[in-house]
Amino acid sequence: MPHGNFSAHPGLQDELAAAGDALRRVTVEIQSGSRSHGSGVIWSADGLVVTNAHVVQASAPQVLLWDGRSIPARIVRRDPSRDLAAVRIEGSGLDAAVPAESRDLRVGALVLAMGHPLGVRGALAVGVLHGAPAHGRGTRPRWIRADIRLAPGNSGGPLADAGGHVLGLNTMVVNGLAYAIPSEAVARFLEADRRATLGAVLRPAPLRAGGVGYVVLRVVPGGAAAEAQLAVGDVLTAIGGQPFADAGALTATLEEARPGDRLRMQVVRGFERLEREVTLHDSAGRARAA
Repeated sequence: MPHGNFSAHPGLQDELAAAGDALRRVTVEIQSGSRSHGSGVIWSADGLVVTNAHVVQASAPQVLLWDGRSIPARIVRRDPSRDLAAVRIEGSGLDAAVPAESRDLRVGALVLAMGHPLGVRGALAVGVLHGAPAHGRGTRPRWIRADIRLAPGNSGGPLADAGGHVLGLNTMVVNGLAYAIPSEAVARFLEADRRATLGAVLRPAPLRAGGVGYVVLRVVPGGAAAEAQLAVGDVLTAIGGQPFADAGALTATLEEARPGDRLRMQVVRGFERLEREVTLHDSAGRARAA
C-alpha cells in the first residue's frame, strides 16, 4: 500500500470505499480441486466469469459470489499459453465489471486490487502503477505492472483504476511487483473465434544477418499460409519490409490484426528470397471476419 495519509483526504476515502464496494460485487472466489483457490471477475451480467488458467485446474470449479452463494461453473474456454480462462455460471442480472483500456494509463496513477488473498475474502489493496504496456503496431500489450501488495488468492482478480474500472486481471508477482493481463487481452481472448490466424506452426530463430526470423514447422491444410503457398522450412524475415524486432513481434502483429487483413511477408526459401501476400483467416478457418 502506498505511503500517504488518506485521512487527510475524506473525498478520496469515499471514492476508494465506493470503488472497493463495486469491485467486491464483481469479484468471485473460485475453488477448483482441493488445492486451487483464486479469484475471478464477472465479465457479463449473464454469468460469464474470467480468471487465470492456473486458477481453474479441475473440470467442475465452484464459484463463490460476494453474497455467499456457491454456484457450480463449467469451463467454456481455457488457454494456458495466455494464462486465461472463462467459466460460466447460471445467473442473470449479475453485477458485472466495467472494463477500461490500459492505453491511457500513466505511471504513478492510483490502482486497486480486489481478491481473496490467503483466504481473506474481499480484501482491497491500494498501490500505484509502475509500468504500462506498450501499444502500437509491432508492440505487444502484454503486462500492466503495479507496486501493490498481492498474495496467493489474488490471482484472477481485478486490477482497477481509482474509479473501479477494471484494467486487467492480476496474474503473478515478479520481484515484488504485481503483473496483470490487460483488459484488452482479455477481450481478445473472449473473441477467440474472431482472432486472426496464419495457419502455420512457427519457431523463432536468429538470422545470420541479425534480427529474428520465424521458421515454418507445419502448414495447416486450407489455412492462410497454405493459400499463400508457404512451405515447411521457409523462414519469415519481415512484414511489409519491416524486419521483426524480437521473438514476440509476429505474435503482436497477429493479435492486432483482424481476419481478412492482408500481410505482405518477406520469405527466405533455401537460397531464394520470396514475397508472399497472406490473407489472414479466423480460428474457424474463414478468410473474412464474422
